[in-house]
Amino acid sequence: MQQIAIGIDLGGTQVRAALVDERGSLVARREELTDANGGPDRILSQIRTLSDELLATVKPSDVVGIGVSAPGPIDTVSGIATSIPTLSGFVDFPLRAELQKRFPFPVSLEHDGIAAAIGEWTFGAGKGVDNLIYITVSTGIGGGVIADGRVLRGRKGMAAHIGHMSVAPDGELCPCGNRGCFEAYGSGTAFMRRARARAAECSDTTLGRPGEDIHSRDVFAAARAGDALANRLIDEEAEILGRGFTSLIHIFSPDMLVMGGGLSNEFERLQPGIQGYITQWAMPGFKDVKVLRAALGQNSGLIGAAALAFLAESIRLEGPSLVANR
Repeated sequence: MQQIAIGIDLGGTQVRAALVDERGSLVARREELTDANGGPDRILSQIRTLSDELLATVKPSDVVGIGVSAPGPIDTVSGIATSIPTLSGFVDFPLRAELQKRFPFPVSLEHDGIAAAIGEWTFGAGKGVDNLIYITVSTGIGGGVIADGRVLRGRKGMAAHIGHMSVAPDGELCPCGNRGCFEAYGSGTAFMRRARARAAECSDTTLGRPGEDIHSRDVFAAARAGDALANRLIDEEAEILGRGFTSLIHIFSPDMLVMGGGLSNEFERLQPGIQGYITQWAMPGFKDVKVLRAALGQNSGLIGAAALAFLAESIRLEGPSLVANR
């Protein structure tokens, strides 16, 4: 009998659901735009509707459980969403308990960055290693850590909010309310903000022509066409990421860094600058740590969420001592 898990990736833009088999392969997938202002009942209804569409294609007895990846902060020990800034109404909300009311099989809940790290560790670029850091570089910066063959969760399951380590005292304002966070400088949002400001000051660039907004993809396209400003912006972004990644390497001593998120679509252009910074500035014992692109692409969190359900089933059948802390 083939076992199947449902993975849910709840984001501020999309709710995605998938059936995932034991090899980490997507069997079927559904998605729709998140009704971010609709409140918890509406979001939970979206999750249930997408899941029901998937369940109609398989035998319910083949489904071992459902894993949900959600943005934080989330206390995954208690299952409480303490305050999700991208989703209206998710303040001290009992997310796991409310999800469990809607499904007849076990529900697992994880922070989205940690879920993506689990996905890459279980089925992706980090399969077989004991130490890795997953970093998503997109609208914001988040991540997860695998240390000594275990998922690092920390107090309340909220470890690895790596986008909010300070890299510039009294620096740029971050969405979290602090100043100088890694996210405020290295995220895709920060990259676009710099591009728009610099293009407005530069007459010798194809970026920001009258009536045109500037997005990350535009900067990379202009760079490939030889635009000097666009290439400088990308090199600066790679240096900022390299600086943050180097700090993470010194703290966690991983076998590898795995980069996902929207900016990872341009990994080949960014990687030399990121790796070059690490080679130059990391301490001698850390210079050989490599940065890899997420093998699961934009599905790291979705597949990682499903992996949670498989791990929960393993604990149920084999006992917690065999799969402790995974």
